[in-house]
Amino acid sequence: MAVMDARNDTTSTGLAARLRARVAALAGGGEASLTQRLAALIFLIRVLSAGLAYLSQILLARWMGGSDYGIYVYVWTWVLLLGSMLDFGIASSAQKIIPDYRTSGQHALLRGFLSGGRWLTLATSGIAALLLAGLIALLSPWIEESERLPLYIGCLTLPAFVVANTQDGIARSHDWMTLGLMPQFIIRQGLIIGFTAGALVLGFQLGASAAMAASAAAVWIAMLGQMLVLNRRLERHVEVGPKQYDLRGWLAVSLPILLVESFYLLLSYTDVLVLQQFRSSEEVGVYFAVVKTLALVSFIHYAMSATTAHRFAEYHALGDKARLSAYVAHAIQWTFWPSLAATLVLLALGKPLLWLFGAQFTAGYDIMFIAAIGLVVRAAIGPVERLLNMLGQQHACASAYAAAFVMNLVLCIVLVPRFGGHGAAAATSLSLVFETVLLFRIVKRRLGLHVLAFGKAS
Repeated sequence: MAVMDARNDTTSTGLAARLRARVAALAGGGEASLTQRLAALIFLIRVLSAGLAYLSQILLARWMGGSDYGIYVYVWTWVLLLGSMLDFGIASSAQKIIPDYRTSGQHALLRGFLSGGRWLTLATSGIAALLLAGLIALLSPWIEESERLPLYIGCLTLPAFVVANTQDGIARSHDWMTLGLMPQFIIRQGLIIGFTAGALVLGFQLGASAAMAASAAAVWIAMLGQMLVLNRRLERHVEVGPKQYDLRGWLAVSLPILLVESFYLLLSYTDVLVLQQFRSSEEVGVYFAVVKTLALVSFIHYAMSATTAHRFAEYHALGDKARLSAYVAHAIQWTFWPSLAATLVLLALGKPLLWLFGAQFTAGYDIMFIAAIGLVVRAAIGPVERLLNMLGQQHACASAYAAAFVMNLVLCIVLVPRFGGHGAAAATSLSLVFETVLLFRIVKRRLGLHVLAFGKAS
């Protein structure tokens, strides 16, 4: 997961209508129909963002050259990894905490969380950014000179990135999917393209430092704009009144989720980070282009996860197990089959898509087939990690992710030095298959649910 993330209106409308009809047949409920509409909206936003991200990566790869592009990918991967962890799980736990407060009528605590949660993540990420900058200065004799300034700019990016993630979680908890996703996945990508293109027009040399500076500016501007709109909406949606802060309660919910997401992120980014240690920046760039080409498959999983998490929590809080079970089955079906179809299309078009980055990037085409295996297998159980997190099974989920991460790290260290990108893809796919098996067994044993896109519960 690294840098980045159109259809005409007639096509989108027809697709949405067919999806709604299919969902009604599968789950037979208004919630399922709403979920599919929201998931379709999220997916379309992510598809559009993927187009912008893909365009930005193609332009950056061509404008910067292989070495600088590889450094940029490496630094941005660290931003994505750390930025997704430094909210202490608040961005995801918002989808549990907010529905719980609303359902139980605890409005003072709700108001406290909506403001205090963001201040908490801003403060912690700001402190972490300063400490990381100090660590870079301390380790500078062992860091390549070309990487130092991009790494410092990455530290500057972190607080805005973390707050944007937190605001995304708050917006999704209110079904404001456009507000949650557009700033991060559309506006930010558009700004990155605009800033880097402007730098070239003005005659600046577009190296890794300039590209990171453009990305940092884009993250901050998108986050501040999102904050203004979110605050106005919350003022209309939440009654004014006293605020109550339950920091201990928030962290009790959030930290186990952070543990889950940390291992997931480490699993997701280990391949790129280990590849950077053993292979050239050019090879990192090629591998990253492969990952971005397959990103559409992950977007489908993301769309269902983003839409369903707070509803898992709501149905569980209401004690409606039948409704929850039907909803989970619906989410799995609408994760796996579209993911499989998208994978086949991307594999068929993979070589010309990679060529857009540059002729040398087509060398990574066969890596796509290896990387696709893990993504398809993982999609077969849908967004069950969100289900476990929302139903109080965070520790079990974290243990599965931890085991998969350790497996991925070991396999990457063994395979990458000899096989490069092919070894990184194989290590990640094997780890995702292992993780899928573990999660399936955990949900079956602890929740009594059959979470597989095909077959029947025994």
